[in-house]
This record gives sequence, structure tokens and C-alpha cells, in this order.
Amino acid sequence: MSIRRVALLMGFEAVTLVVMSTLHLTGVLNGGEPPHGVNRAGIAEAIIAVVLVVGALTLAGRPGPIAIGAIVFAIAGFGVGLSMTAREGATGDIAYHATMLPILLFTLVVAVRNEMNKKERR
Repeated sequence: MSIRRVALLMGFEAVTLVVMSTLHLTGVLNGGEPPHGVNRAGIAEAIIAVVLVVGALTLAGRPGPIAIGAIVFAIAGFGVGLSMTAREGATGDIAYHATMLPILLFTLVVAVRNEMNKKERR
């Protein structure tokens, strides 16, 4: 998979986070009272989205380690989010985290492979 496609995948992941962040911050999910707090989830998702966008944008200049760090940060954030939502039983949030986590892991594998291939070509 090309670096451009990795950047696009990271952008897609960021867009899904912006949507979820908006839903949390506006109180649309769970009648405005998610079990783990509207603002905490929404703010965390917005921060992760920004980090992913920055990581994706750095791929234009080819600094893979920054993008990889951004993906790892997102995976850690999703892990925390999944553990919180699993304990509280927020079904929609659990489904979102459980769907996106494998996609983020795939993105990480592809980004690491691209970085390794880039180093081999030197």
C-alpha cells in the first residue's frame, strides 16, 4: 500500500473520530448522558483526530516515524475508550471502538512496512 493510501486511511479514521466527537459533545448519543461523560469522550476523540491528521499530513514529506507515532497514539486512545465503554456498557461506542481498532492496527502495520521498505532502499 502506498504512503498516499496510508495518509488517506488515517484521514478516514480522523473523520470518523470527528463525527463521534461531535455526537458526544452535542449530547446526541445516549440521550445526552453517556455513562463516561459527554465532554471527556468528545474531547478525547477530537484530540486523537487532530493527532491523526497531523500524522497523515507529515507523510507528504515522508517522515514515517511521526505518522507511526500518531497511529500508536490513536490505538492507545481507542484502547482506553474501549475499556471505558465496555465497563459502562455503551453499546454504540463499543461497536465503534471494536470496528475502528482493527482498522487502526492495519494502518499501523502498513505504515511500519512502508517505513521499513523505505530504509531498505537507502
